Amino acid sequence: MYLARVIGDVVSTHRHEHLGQKKLLLVRRLDLEEREEGSEVIALDVIGVGVGEKVLVVQEGNAARSLFKDPNIPVQAVVVGVVDRVDLERQTPE
Repeated sequence: MYLARVIGDVVSTHRHEHLGQKKLLLVRRLDLEEREEGSEVIALDVIGVGVGEKVLVVQEGNAARSLFKDPNIPVQAVVVGVVDRVDLERQTPE
């Protein structure tokens, strides 16, 4: 599971039958300073988020299959939450 920012929508007129009309998003992982890092991932949106929002992503195929109770859904990453804030307890160097 990781923090990410939604950077776009993915529009597909032809898609796998198990995806139905579920929305697809393009997300990019965030580090703890909220800087974007790494490459983009296409994630299934189950909560209704938009571009620019900070989200929580589960990237593991079994999680998607369990969530949708569908062993044949072709999904590896799912947006499962909107992140309001992250509180970190930083230690000061001695």
